[in-house]
Amino acid sequence: MNPHFVQMPPPMVLSFAASDPSGGAGLQADLMTASALGCHALSVTTALTVQDSVGVASILAVDADWVEDQARTLLEDMPVAAFKIGLLGSAENMLIIAEILADYPLLPVVLDPVLASGRGDELADEEMIGTLREVLLPLTTILTPNSLEARRLADEAHDANDADGPLALDDCAQRLLSFGCQYVLLTGTHENTPRVVNSLYGRERGLLRSDVWDRLPGSYHGSGCTLASAIAAHLARGLPVSEAVQAAQEFTWHALAAGFRAGMGQHLPDRFFRTRVSSGGLVV
Repeated sequence: MNPHFVQMPPPMVLSFAASDPSGGAGLQADLMTASALGCHALSVTTALTVQDSVGVASILAVDADWVEDQARTLLEDMPVAAFKIGLLGSAENMLIIAEILADYPLLPVVLDPVLASGRGDELADEEMIGTLREVLLPLTTILTPNSLEARRLADEAHDANDADGPLALDDCAQRLLSFGCQYVLLTGTHENTPRVVNSLYGRERGLLRSDVWDRLPGSYHGSGCTLASAIAAHLARGLPVSEAVQAAQEFTWHALAAGFRAGMGQHLPDRFFRTRVSSGGLVV
């Protein structure tokens, strides 16, 4: 090797999220996804959790000062190309992260609003949801809620049992955009449709694209984390928003399709599906 050759570092994605000991979601999902897509993953731990593939038993939020120190130390040392935000643990953490993001207005921010686990465990109270709307959405480049999260974040007053039904997703997207984020990617996994429809909306032009995917059997732990992290990784690598969203969906669908059941609960995505050896040889 040429001793004068300098290896350029890969793009760096900084994730603010809770630790998931199962490796299915949270920081672990973010680290694996960013790495699989050619980025170097940096992490700021916002909370510790007791959880497995079945559900979340308890959460311990990290003190906001510790969250700030973790992030500031990394940001002063390394050139971050994109931020990814997941479960934050407390309203105080949201406030301190908003202050940090405001110091880096040119970097893309992908926010996955983790409000509940796949089993339905509540992961955010009303104070946290209100703080997220007020201080984080105005700093967000792309918000990536599923339909349940979108309706809750939009603070819709409709009752799902009313004759009119739940708030239309188009209306949810417009309401969320009005809170200040630049784009909303609404995922349709929880909708009663034959295939999954994911729709990207922008503040200026409304609906920008809809992508349709075959609905996979079963349920998956960490699918939302994987999608949001993949978008952040592609943005860090320089793709424009629409292309990053499409490429991230494709990666996520294949990771889910190759998923495995490691425990007694949901399947886990295989973010390294490209490197697994199958009966036909190396998967590329």
